[in-house]
Amino acid sequence: MSAAGSRRFEPTGPLRGSYRPPADKSISHRAALFGAMCDAPVTIHNYLDSADTQSTLDALLKLGAGVTQDGEEVVVRGVGLHAALEATGGELDVGNSGTLLRLLPGWLAGQPGRVWTLDGDESIRRRPVDRVVEPLALMGAGVQAREGRFAPLTVRGAELRGIEYPAPVASAQVKSCVLIAGMLADGSTTVTESRQSRDHTERLLRRARVPFECDGLAVTVGQVDELELEEITVPGDPSSAAFLVAAACLVPGSRVTISGVGLNWTRTGFFRIAQRMGATVVGVLEEPGTRADREPVGELDVAHGPLEGTQVGGGEVPLAIDELTLVGLLGAFAQGETTIRDAAELRHKESDRISAVVDGLAAIGADIEEAEDGFTVRGHGGPLEGGVLDARGDHRLAMLGAVAGLASERGVEVLGMDAAAVSYPGFEQDLAALLRG
Repeated sequence: MSAAGSRRFEPTGPLRGSYRPPADKSISHRAALFGAMCDAPVTIHNYLDSADTQSTLDALLKLGAGVTQDGEEVVVRGVGLHAALEATGGELDVGNSGTLLRLLPGWLAGQPGRVWTLDGDESIRRRPVDRVVEPLALMGAGVQAREGRFAPLTVRGAELRGIEYPAPVASAQVKSCVLIAGMLADGSTTVTESRQSRDHTERLLRRARVPFECDGLAVTVGQVDELELEEITVPGDPSSAAFLVAAACLVPGSRVTISGVGLNWTRTGFFRIAQRMGATVVGVLEEPGTRADREPVGELDVAHGPLEGTQVGGGEVPLAIDELTLVGLLGAFAQGETTIRDAAELRHKESDRISAVVDGLAAIGADIEEAEDGFTVRGHGGPLEGGVLDARGDHRLAMLGAVAGLASERGVEVLGMDAAAVSYPGFEQDLAALLRG
């Protein structure tokens, strides 16, 4: 370790053995939130233990829900959809969780007479929330953000009215916020996206027996009185597993079996892109277009092999949004050109991920060029030289740097490696276990 929060990752031998990824972050957030909106207790198995998901439990406690944790099992004793909140308002700390910042206002907006202010760390204050401010205001809530688009975000609950909302970007967080508010609104509420985004919220709505309709890219929900859930089992996170998949693809001689991973078709875009690049990623992925109330879980076998460049854009982007930086890393080791387009949403993550990945990969030897909505990397079929990569406080950039170091010629020092704990506290331990074989 060369500096506080920094780690050096040296070139290594192969990754070998079996691996089970941590629980899915997106589903953990939603499971806890839906549990709090139920009248009866909801048991959540395999809840992710991370800074982000703890922020959700802390917020629900402040709202009056009961939360009991026993290892990876969490029991949420909810206050009901039409919340009998213990307090009439106050401040809620979302930490670094963009999911909590964007989903929770949908519930709070439908609680008349209550005023809540959501705020978080320095990183969260740079992430725009205007995409939820606009639809909630149209539904009748009082919503105010700093400079019109940043946290702190104040939500004044009101009697909501249903709307038809064409979402300006394909965002599961925006869609989920509006659908949650729609359950509290008079009439019906429809969200229409230009591309398919993650459907975890829709699956939970089905589980909770909420009547709603899906018509292509349009989802419509009506007002409901209560939610009915008993227990939820959270699958392994494909976004976390993607880093170990990438490492096994890039480090010569690697062969890893990944078990218990979620294979929801709206989350497996990265695995499909890697397969197209020639990667050995073998498993039964859920068929695109599947509508279900359960999350599919399965196994992947991954091995090292040569890669070829590819083009990513359009409808593939929201299905791999959190892993597009890893596509860039694979492209740097592949033969030929890899281009990411239609991904301007990456500029609004924990960091400007387009700028961060371009600067980061260039600093360790990649031939990469930035575009307004993506980047192009030109690979030559060999490893990157190595060097120093600044994670910029972004957990996914930190883990990308670690993977790059293992497959590099002379290692990579990752500045700000501690950021990985936001979503994956055990990342380095899991990586080390596979390196021991």
